[in-house]
Amino acid sequence: MSRHDLRMPERLFLARHGQTAWNREHRLQGQLDSPLTEAGIGHANEIARRLEGAGVGVVCTSPLGRARRTAEIVAAHLDVEVVAVDELAEVHHGSFAGRTWDELEEATPGIRALRSENRYGWAFPGGESYASARPRALRALDECSWAGEGTPLIVAHEMIGRLLRAAMRGYGHAEALALRHPHGIVFEITRGAERLV
Repeated sequence: MSRHDLRMPERLFLARHGQTAWNREHRLQGQLDSPLTEAGIGHANEIARRLEGAGVGVVCTSPLGRARRTAEIVAAHLDVEVVAVDELAEVHHGSFAGRTWDELEEATPGIRALRSENRYGWAFPGGESYASARPRALRALDECSWAGEGTPLIVAHEMIGRLLRAAMRGYGHAEALALRHPHGIVFEITRGAERLV
């Protein structure tokens, strides 16, 4: 297979970054950042504990600070390399980043309902939709499949994580949007299946 052919790993682990200050405040983060809370650092340590002896060969991470910090904690515990993959950055929230849905609804009444009419195709103003972010999620899976020996752990975000899981499992739009990924939880995903670690 050529290095330029897109492929997906046969098996991977997927974790969401630990809780952040803005998660606690229910602020949209997108590609802006806020630091891990004390609980978030605990989530990173829990991820590391769950993956002891699981065969993780490399940690591929979103370049955003909250994911990188989580990845560094896990990788140090597992004694593996961290590789930043730009394509793993969260879906871009454009001008909505840093605000809460209550603030946005007050400024633009009905905006949340408008989004819910086509949640997969709706793009954040100045940002992305799930649909427009999907190609880079596929490129991220390809890059992580080449990143190192052993099974990759991907540390990413909830929205881009839905796209990664949907691609690995062969899910459609509605199934992808229904996926949830709480902090501190690790999924082991193979083609068409997943389980909690």
